[in-house]
Amino acid sequence: MTLRARHLARLESETFDVAILGGGINGAVSAAALSAAGARVALIDRGDFAGETSSNSSNLAWGGIKYLESGELFLVDKLCRSRNRLMDAYPSSVREIRFLASIPKSFRKPPFAVHVGAWLYWLLGRGHTQRPERLSLRDLQDREPILDLTNVQAGIEYSDCYLLDNDARFTFNFIRRAMDQGCVAVNYMAAHTIQRAPDGNWQLTAENQQNGARIRLTSRSVINATGPWVDQLNRQAGRQTRNRHLFSKGIHLIVDRLTPNPRILTFFADDGRLFFVIPMGPKTCIGTTDTPVEHPEVAVTDTDREFVLSNINARLNLKRPLTVDDIIAERCGVRPLASGNSHDKQPEWTRLSRKHCIETDPDAPWLSIFGGKLTDCLNVGEEVCDAIEALGITLRRRGTRWYGEGEISQRRAFMEQARVMALDERTPPSSSEPLSSRLWRRYGYRAFEVLEGIRTHPDWGELLIENSEYLRGELMLAAEHEMITRLDDFLRRRSKIAQVVSRTALQADPGLQEACRILFGDNAEQKFCEYFQSDAAR
Repeated sequence: MTLRARHLARLESETFDVAILGGGINGAVSAAALSAAGARVALIDRGDFAGETSSNSSNLAWGGIKYLESGELFLVDKLCRSRNRLMDAYPSSVREIRFLASIPKSFRKPPFAVHVGAWLYWLLGRGHTQRPERLSLRDLQDREPILDLTNVQAGIEYSDCYLLDNDARFTFNFIRRAMDQGCVAVNYMAAHTIQRAPDGNWQLTAENQQNGARIRLTSRSVINATGPWVDQLNRQAGRQTRNRHLFSKGIHLIVDRLTPNPRILTFFADDGRLFFVIPMGPKTCIGTTDTPVEHPEVAVTDTDREFVLSNINARLNLKRPLTVDDIIAERCGVRPLASGNSHDKQPEWTRLSRKHCIETDPDAPWLSIFGGKLTDCLNVGEEVCDAIEALGITLRRRGTRWYGEGEISQRRAFMEQARVMALDERTPPSSSEPLSSRLWRRYGYRAFEVLEGIRTHPDWGELLIENSEYLRGELMLAAEHEMITRLDDFLRRRSKIAQVVSRTALQADPGLQEACRILFGDNAEQKFCEYFQSDAAR
């Protein structure tokens, strides 16, 4: 019986303290924090875990330097502290990186003001990163020759953080940790009806998106963590709230690596907003847009592509301008921005704070999470625990550590075993880090299972998919523990393979067909064909 089948059986047979709807970053940290605290938790998502907004971010864990301009010092202070916690808790995953910002001649603030802002940002960050540095045009040219300085007057270099793997993988690891603490989590389960029973419990009917079967889930309380769909679900359940969402669409384009230098290039786009060139393994991620939209269902348009490409071509000295033919993959999602629920006056969406808001209904134990950022995810988890306790759910193990990479002693033991096995000698030449470090970052203590598998079956140490840096042993581990239901779950979310290897190259790679056999057994061919015929893979 697969992991998903085992969890499905438990969904209907048990009564839960908390049912979490939505497996993005807000739902993931809620599940991890509550499960560690002793709550009986069920989490379902109508698609895959981290299938929407939480797999389409800029992969940054940053303190929000841009919010200084709007005077949101409290928010920046909070985000910087949250970023620092992530750096300390996930030293292998959340890495400091330098940001090289070019200040255009027509910029709304003088270079001196930008420099002062960078120092204020560093101070709000408690000096947890390298100090900022003001740069002349010569400095900019020396550090990044690819820059076009025609319209630039000065620069600044400062530090923030980014995710070495990807946002969806980071999110899933919280869900995996929640499962280890007893959480029942199932992807591709859509909530259809949500009603309050006479005994005060919530009764949810959920449909299995794989076969259409329906089950009934019973829980004492519900957390609506559906991100951009929070308002829709609240209406479906008949819940009135003080908050609602407005939406901003953001897109990124992935192209071949533009510069070998390991830093993020920061510009101010034609509309004045921040614009990034972000390292993504052997590729480069460019974006983002910030476009108001009415609904959370979005897609990349020709206008979006033109905006990103024209902005980057105008700011870099490339051998030739980038075109749509250079795009390897695209990322597209919406930022749900918390707003008051008054429809009398439409707020100016560009001035909305990026703060999250947790709203509860004490009369019917129901909690909604509005907004949220990956950087602030640990605070969300802790605040949800506070709110659930206030709703009358007892958390018997409150204070148990629910996040982080694990004990230092575990990491040392893993690295020693990897050294004895000469594991790092298997590191691909294209990789920028030792294989042992990569395995620990992705799987934590479960990386020991990969080592044991390689001892028993040497072929577990072989690379399976070209240019992907994934071993056969990692596929074996994923098949057992990561609830991969469709091929896109692995290629796009448990890994970032689909973002750095072209669709054409993937389809022609025999290693991918072998990966399907490992992940799906007798259904391998069906899953392979479904992926390459689906819009999700395009």
